[in-house]
Amino acid sequence: MSMLTGWITIITFLVTLGFILWRPRGINEALPASLGAIVVVMIGSVSISDLGIITNTISGAAITIMATIVMAIVLESFGFFHWMAEKLAEKAKGSGIRLFWYVNLLCFLMTLFFNNDGSILITTPILVMLLNNMGLKNHQKIPYLLSGALVATASSAPIGVSNIVNLIALKIVEMDLWLHTAMMFVPATLGLLLLTWLLFLRFKKVLPKTVPTNVTGLSRADYHPLKKRKGIQHASEKARSNFMRNVLLFVFAVRCSLFLASFLHIPISLMAVLGSIILLIWRWIYLKQSPADMIKKTPWYIIVFAFGMYTIIYGLNNIGLTDWLITFMKPMVSGSLLNASIMMGGLLTILSNIFNNHPALMVGTLTLMNMDLSLLELKIAYLANVIGSDMGSLLLPMGTLATLMWMHIVRKGKVKITWMQYMKITFVVIPPATLFTLFILYYWVYWLFAGAL
Repeated sequence: MSMLTGWITIITFLVTLGFILWRPRGINEALPASLGAIVVVMIGSVSISDLGIITNTISGAAITIMATIVMAIVLESFGFFHWMAEKLAEKAKGSGIRLFWYVNLLCFLMTLFFNNDGSILITTPILVMLLNNMGLKNHQKIPYLLSGALVATASSAPIGVSNIVNLIALKIVEMDLWLHTAMMFVPATLGLLLLTWLLFLRFKKVLPKTVPTNVTGLSRADYHPLKKRKGIQHASEKARSNFMRNVLLFVFAVRCSLFLASFLHIPISLMAVLGSIILLIWRWIYLKQSPADMIKKTPWYIIVFAFGMYTIIYGLNNIGLTDWLITFMKPMVSGSLLNASIMMGGLLTILSNIFNNHPALMVGTLTLMNMDLSLLELKIAYLANVIGSDMGSLLLPMGTLATLMWMHIVRKGKVKITWMQYMKITFVVIPPATLFTLFILYYWVYWLFAGAL
């Protein structure tokens, strides 16, 4: 491959990334990713046969994530998330501190049950509405919204199915979802607990001592799924809560089925699609709402974006970028599981904050596959990559697309927060939380799997 082709590929990547982060006139990030992919294919950095490999790599991840998003959209049509906001206000019992912990718990569970982008897109507007209805001042809203965003994004680390780029990387390293979770859930969750505690200490003086308990305007009558059933004019609050509980239990069962499918070597995308189809039928029965609206509401551009970005990254791999990274990183990673964890997690933290975590994790994963590491070194280095791209990437707003979307949503909700305000918090809490998680990852994996793998 010629030097000119290499330079054009690098420039294409940088220009594509610049447009994704800048998004002039609000263009969708899938557009520059697609144009960049076309360029690298036309100049020969990526061949037609490479496109087949790329399609095979991302297809399962894309289908799983899209099915999960469909489930989240169905729950939104049931009024589930507005109902959850009411419950938050109720459970807080007038305590601003208690509300802080419940908000972060909700964001953690939203990412675990769905995905990080869905958690940001659905939960943030509802939290903005809740805090606005409580009459809180701007500086009092920031602790809830910022901590919720950081926790929601970092919560894609414990289980690989909560982030499309994590799923793609899982496919590359040929790692089962259940094994990923067994090795990652405990260290990542402990890291999240530390992160949340550090956020609480940082925001403790700003959090309001009391918040209103009689919050209204979060739910409308037409959100009441049971009222649309024939013969039921007024559904009781108990009946409504039971309905929401049953829906949540079903979603939980679908989530568990993904891990069972992974253990049994059944495509997890199949279980995700079946779950979304059943939930769509359930909505059709209760709300008489055809599944046809999913064609318009589902963000199909995510598939286009993932395909385009991975194509560009594959082009960077083909021109030798990963070879350079291998030469640079292998001496520091090989021979020590602790070094593998700390060094790869640190590298991905840096790359994610410079280039965004999507391309950073793909580059990092492709690099690992060519390092000729032992099986255990490969797995711990990969998991460290995930921690760096999911948690370490939160230092700067540009580190993740989810954070950029969050900044846009809160500003649209008339909550003012600057990049400087964001970084004053993240530069205090993210480095210790990320480093702690990487250390715990090493000790946890070594304790559990050193003898078995």
